[in-house]
Amino acid sequence: MKKVGILSDTHSCWDDRYAKHFAGCDEIWHAGDVGDISVIRRLEDIAPVVRAVAGNIDHGEVCRRCKEVEIFEVEGVKVWMTHIGGYPGRYSPGVKRILFENRINLMVTGHSHILKVLWDKELEVLHVNPGAAGYHGWQKERTLIRLVIEDGNMRDLEVIELGKVKC
Repeated sequence: MKKVGILSDTHSCWDDRYAKHFAGCDEIWHAGDVGDISVIRRLEDIAPVVRAVAGNIDHGEVCRRCKEVEIFEVEGVKVWMTHIGGYPGRYSPGVKRILFENRINLMVTGHSHILKVLWDKELEVLHVNPGAAGYHGWQKERTLIRLVIEDGNMRDLEVIELGKVKC
């Protein structure tokens, strides 16, 4: 069993509540637009495994450390994570084929600053966009996600609302 914390679009913002809400997580996933590399370093103080992809605002050390796409498996669930990927019914070009050919179970994206958790019935893929955890952007609510992955199943997905508080 793995407890996973998911966030995106921090845009260099650190909020001490990330540590509070992700305490006890086995892994933390950041779906891009990290901003400053210090965000990743601080997340590493919370969980033993931090996976992150680079977003469209990222540069320098973040881009040297983070790929644009990550494909990995956790507890029998195959994950595809990128910053810009669209969502069921509106995938970015080529994404649907990638999901199908790689037999992805969980797609994690960011970019839109819009919290979305959608099931793609056709591909049998859960799409998760945790919304934006940072202050920059037009979102009305800053959000994080936690979920449990165990024996090929995803369960206990929680949305955590942080409010629109300046970092």
